[in-house]
Amino acid sequence: MKVVIVDDHPLVRSGVEQALQMTQDLNVVGMAGDCDEGLAVIAAQKPDVVIVDLRMPGGGLTLIRQARKLISQARFIILTSYSSQGEIMQAVAENVDAYVLKGALPEELISVIRLVSQGRRYYDPEIVDMIMKSNEEDPLAQLTQREREILQELAEGKNNKLIAEKLFISENTVKKHICNILEKLELQDRTQAALFAVSHGFGNQNQEIG
Repeated sequence: MKVVIVDDHPLVRSGVEQALQMTQDLNVVGMAGDCDEGLAVIAAQKPDVVIVDLRMPGGGLTLIRQARKLISQARFIILTSYSSQGEIMQAVAENVDAYVLKGALPEELISVIRLVSQGRRYYDPEIVDMIMKSNEEDPLAQLTQREREILQELAEGKNNKLIAEKLFISENTVKKHICNILEKLELQDRTQAALFAVSHGFGNQNQEIG
């Protein structure tokens, strides 16, 4: 199985590479220190699994988004030391295959690589606890990235046609997303959704709703 490591810390890259050398089925075929270099390595090597640092030059999630356009079948593992709730939810929205903390043992990382190669997902228990806690405390945590984008547009007073044009989707798709937003946030209509959005920091605080 071909693996690429993208991390801006040389010691981390070296440590992960050494850990994977203990196996016979995992082969590190390339390493990089930032997003641009990582994309070049991924394009050249066509790896099965890419291990990505979240906080690195160019951004780990940016690399994942762009790399999926180059090699759709690859699996992506975020390996990071710490993340905010916002970063975690962005990673969830991007459907990353695994989220591992750098404090994990080498054997754990190896097991995760094998797990995601089989099409399964893995999130560190600490991350799962944080996701569960955020879901309990923050109703917005239930929304997908696209639903948040539409909520932003509702807060700015846009109608379905304008939202569809801005996000390059159909009006029917906008309607479906709004229905999902109302259901998840337990709201009655788009006006309530817009008011909710403004009260939670979306749009212009002085925007008229109605």
